[in-house]
Amino acid sequence: MHRGHRTYGLYRLRRRPDAIAAVVFVGVSVVCWSRGWRLGIDDAVYRAGAWAVLHGEPLYGPLAALPPWPGARGLPFTYPPVAAVMFTPLTLLPLQLAWGLLAVASALAVGFVTRVSAGDFASLRPAFAGPVIAAGVFALEPVWRTVGLGQVNAVLMALVVLDVVVLPPARWRGLLIGLAAAVKLTPLVFVAHLAVIGRRADAVRALATFIALNALGAVLLPQETVRFWSSQLLGGNDATTNSWVGNQSLNGLIQRVTREASWAFAAAVLAGLACLGAALPLARRLHARGELLGALLVTAFAGVLASPISWSHHWVWVVPVAGLLVRRAARSASTGPVAMLAGLAAVFSGWTLAAVPSGDHREVRWNVVQMLLGNAYVLAALAVLLGLRLFRGQRPPLDGGERSDDVPADRGQRWLSLRGRGLAAVGQRGAAGGDLLVGRELRDRHDGRGLPQAVPAGDPDRCGGGGRHFHDRPKRWSRGWTRSMRQGRSPFSENRP
Repeated sequence: MHRGHRTYGLYRLRRRPDAIAAVVFVGVSVVCWSRGWRLGIDDAVYRAGAWAVLHGEPLYGPLAALPPWPGARGLPFTYPPVAAVMFTPLTLLPLQLAWGLLAVASALAVGFVTRVSAGDFASLRPAFAGPVIAAGVFALEPVWRTVGLGQVNAVLMALVVLDVVVLPPARWRGLLIGLAAAVKLTPLVFVAHLAVIGRRADAVRALATFIALNALGAVLLPQETVRFWSSQLLGGNDATTNSWVGNQSLNGLIQRVTREASWAFAAAVLAGLACLGAALPLARRLHARGELLGALLVTAFAGVLASPISWSHHWVWVVPVAGLLVRRAARSASTGPVAMLAGLAAVFSGWTLAAVPSGDHREVRWNVVQMLLGNAYVLAALAVLLGLRLFRGQRPPLDGGERSDDVPADRGQRWLSLRGRGLAAVGQRGAAGGDLLVGRELRDRHDGRGLPQAVPAGDPDRCGGGGRHFHDRPKRWSRGWTRSMRQGRSPFSENRP
């Protein structure tokens, strides 16, 4: 094999450790299917709900298609009826292979979000840093539990990040958030996020998509739709009195502290509204500084806190936080980002939840130390939001770029191209480092106001200011790609000829 091909193959492995994880998950699912071993559990609920829809069975009653595994019988379907319609393709696969499909989607989604927040794995030094970081991300409890259960949280997170941070201004921005909210209601908080950062048309599209999909569900399953919105919305997971340790939300914390008092749920609703009321203005200010991803994470954390039920695997939003900290640690000589990354890993590795007694309402009898450990996710998120609220004017930008007023006029641009073999950060020219786009440039691009005039119009190697995009330059790009391959270098190198 040609040396250049070997070099490029190793480069691809460094860039896409998530693809390696996806291949592993496919192998695990095939082995478990062939041996008849138990694999996943929430994917079984998705599949059983879809089977009930196809066979005219009650969606919010006992699900006949659940496997006879310990703990599986009696699990409820707690999602909107239209979600069951969207899950119907899972019924074409055996249960273990359905898990494999969702695990692959989750692995690719986690890799996508990590690259958006941390940058290209292959640009990290030393060479093994990328795979180590990817393995570390999969070691976080929300991530491995999402994969192990066969959940869709990582996929929904990727849809939101793609819609809010990556996609350029277009008429169809907002649709992905509406789609995510139709599967699980929690992403509805990002409709408010779009509204407060000034993308009101996108917020309207997201809300219209959510309403249209649920209207479709009402047409197809009218009785189940009425039942969901009238009783299952809060009753499916016993939201009003759920004190189980797995419920890492403000409601779960208050239920545990008050020992499931009659007024606990009302207090949790007020606390959730207060949390959102404090977080959304903060997100607007971060967005105004050009910190799109930082603003999105503030809203995401507030949404998970305010939701009546937030299982521990709903906290997959720690993945982009870890990515931001990795990028800041790579650029800074300070030990602060490394210390924060270590703290995040210590909290969200899951040991705190395993160290406390749980089940059978034992959570309401915790002592002070157990309360601190058992509510670690909630307390950590509250500490982060409170710190950002109090010290937002004294801290460096959350996204690791410059403040909006300090962006150099001749700063090179970096844009994301969704093409072929995945997400690649390409086309940077100028100073090293920087965010996907930085400061005012990032905000202006995503608000549709164009880029600063410092970017020459028509420059084929820059994005914006009238310049042509990657897809408009096939001949120039194909020549550069071929030349790089022959020389044994990555075609995504920042030093392309």
